[in-house]
Amino acid sequence: MDLVDGNYELREIQKLQGHTDRVWSIAWNPASGTGDIPPVFASCSGDKTVRIWEQSPSSRFWDCKAVLEETHTRTVRSCAWSPSGKLLATASFDATTAVWENIGGDFECVSTLEGHENEVKSVSWNASGSLLATCSRDKAVWIWEVMPGNEFECVSVLQGHKQDVKMVKWHPTMDILFSCSYDNTIKVWAEDGEGDWCCVQTLSEPNSGHTSTVWALSFNAEGDKMVTCSDDLTLKIWETDIGRMVSGDVRTPWTHVCTLSGYHDRTIFSVDWSREGIIASGAADDAIRFFVESKDGLVNGPTYKLLLKSEKAHDMDINSVQWGPGENRLLASASDDGTIKIWELATIS
Repeated sequence: MDLVDGNYELREIQKLQGHTDRVWSIAWNPASGTGDIPPVFASCSGDKTVRIWEQSPSSRFWDCKAVLEETHTRTVRSCAWSPSGKLLATASFDATTAVWENIGGDFECVSTLEGHENEVKSVSWNASGSLLATCSRDKAVWIWEVMPGNEFECVSVLQGHKQDVKMVKWHPTMDILFSCSYDNTIKVWAEDGEGDWCCVQTLSEPNSGHTSTVWALSFNAEGDKMVTCSDDLTLKIWETDIGRMVSGDVRTPWTHVCTLSGYHDRTIFSVDWSREGIIASGAADDAIRFFVESKDGLVNGPTYKLLLKSEKAHDMDINSVQWGPGENRLLASASDDGTIKIWELATIS
């Protein structure tokens, strides 16, 4: 059955409490949730802590397995697991990024990355786990190379944004980095073959770009499409020639496909594209929306339609929505109300 043709409802599975301040970000462990390994995710908060949550195989309920604290001295804004699921990177307003290793069930801070002048806003691992990117209110993007013995070496400091950089995200298969900013732009960064990183494209107005802060971005499973969300109350879909990119042309352009507007009436903070093609968005209107590609109107390129909306998903702003790694349609959302909710996007027969 086509995704567009289904009837869906968003079922709240569990509300997780424990953080004592707003929850900024969630990250599912990519090595969990398949086979016999129960799903695991991390959450980070204004309370300066990171929490590790795991689903019990017997009860199916989620429990907090660990609280990572006393490392960051200010808000923890972003967290990301390495592709192997062994390391967790956390970015903080204290201008540092910490890297944690799960050693026999205990999380130890094995590295602290310093260099940004002020708040670190986002952290992202590349597909192989060999590179880590961070970005900050200092307008810079840093690329770190993972060295033996949990050492990290800064290999590039990327200057190009004119304002606070809100998010960095690696392409799902290629070593190409994307950053979005308070300056209303998305920048695409790649290595030039000489070992130097440079900006190969800027997605902005007047070329169908956003007209206000770009908060987040996400890729589809194939990596040939990207969705971005903004303070301008829109979601934008972009696409590229993935074949050309894979063949080595890092300058393959991304072009605007369509704009989704009129669905959220306050800033859209988070967007995530599921492996099967469902886009989830979370916003300051306390709502979660779901979109899928519609097969209508392909003459003018693809269009996207609203699949489902959940109005009062949280009591306050929704800062992060993230699809789980398993086969079932699990979604986690994090909010200014201090809670995390686990949802299932269920098909109604």
